[in-house]
Amino acid sequence: MPEGHTIHRLAARHAELFAGDKVHAASPQGRFAEGAALISGTVLDGTEAYGKHLLHHYADERTLHVHLGLYGRFTDGDGEPPEPVGQVRLRLASDRHWLDLRGPTACELLTPAEVAALRARLGPDPLRADADPERAYALISRRSTPLAALLLDQSVVAGTGLIFVTEALFRAGLPPTLPGRALTRTGWDALWADLVGLMRLAVTSGRIDTVRPVHLPEAMGRAARVDRHGGEVYVYRRPGQPCHVCGTQVGRGELVGRNLYWCPTCQPT
Repeated sequence: MPEGHTIHRLAARHAELFAGDKVHAASPQGRFAEGAALISGTVLDGTEAYGKHLLHHYADERTLHVHLGLYGRFTDGDGEPPEPVGQVRLRLASDRHWLDLRGPTACELLTPAEVAALRARLGPDPLRADADPERAYALISRRSTPLAALLLDQSVVAGTGLIFVTEALFRAGLPPTLPGRALTRTGWDALWADLVGLMRLAVTSGRIDTVRPVHLPEAMGRAARVDRHGGEVYVYRRPGQPCHVCGTQVGRGELVGRNLYWCPTCQPT
């Protein structure tokens, strides 16, 4: 599932393509035909990302809400759109650009009240200027739930997925199983600041890199990472391989149905 930086990149891209323009909307697949008809011919006022949720704000206070889930993806292009291929849930087009959406978990129109309810059920997003990390720490500090599980809970922190969570915990020297209530305020402030920095870098570069300069391949004389997710990381999907910092084999376990990765030496329990 795309992590929050991808959704913020999509929001910026869609604003670049369509903001201020009147769009034609259709649902070649037919599953969003009614919603597409309601926004077709209206102007896209702006876009917004909140965690893993993408919002298009249209005239008449209509908001398109998209959650890509595991299989959703966008494609776009210039000029006349091609003939639809596959199950295109939504097609947007202007005089200059087109955009197709396939396979999302959610593609729906929301009222202002429903948008407010969506925001209310999400934790602070490290990539948003209006994020309040104190709200997240208030939840974390009174729970015995493992810290990794709390950080993956979108009602606690919005936009963080497995890569950002496992890597930020490694960089902080915190085990993923640490009870939330054992995290100090100083520890939380440092962890939040690191998440903000890592996620902002990912928005800029389009990939998740978490390795400090001293541990990059060229600095260590090691081979670059080859993985479909791209990016240089410390522990994510590196079980059994040596830690870039101490050489200990990276461990793997399971928590809330997800694989977790950590260094037993750098993140002692």
